[in-house]
Amino acid sequence: MLRDDNHLPLTSLDSFDIVKCAPTAFAGGTTDARGDEGGTGDPYTLFTVTGDVEVAIIGVCTTDCAGSGSISVGVTGNLTLFNAALAATAIDVNEVWIDGTPAIGKSLDSLSFYIVGNGVDIVEDISSDTVTSGNIYYLALYRPLSSGSSLVSAV
Repeated sequence: MLRDDNHLPLTSLDSFDIVKCAPTAFAGGTTDARGDEGGTGDPYTLFTVTGDVEVAIIGVCTTDCAGSGSISVGVTGNLTLFNAALAATAIDVNEVWIDGTPAIGKSLDSLSFYIVGNGVDIVEDISSDTVTSGNIYYLALYRPLSSGSSLVSAV
């Protein structure tokens, strides 16, 4: 956990580090590419976690998503921890995705923080079918909870 000059825990949003993960576009029509449900890249590792962290994930759509698949963000064993499965076509350009209703501009009140322990990585999962095009990049707001803990983009 980050601490101020008096060694008191920082508990405001200012105490979080921010890491960006900017994967290539969805291309689920191509075997094993991002968006290919059940391919070797599904789930797709977004962030590599070392140790224990408190983290929230923000998705930002840069190109309309298409295809008949659904997208979720979570961890192995809980693929919907951060963002429940949502039809790709429900996520449009310039929308921010932090809950079940992506929108252009979102209040941070909707942002949920979770503890990810023991170095479990954060992944994007495709379900139902493929996501054939579009793009979402992700921001992780995190802070370490144990000595030596970290979070880095896997891309």
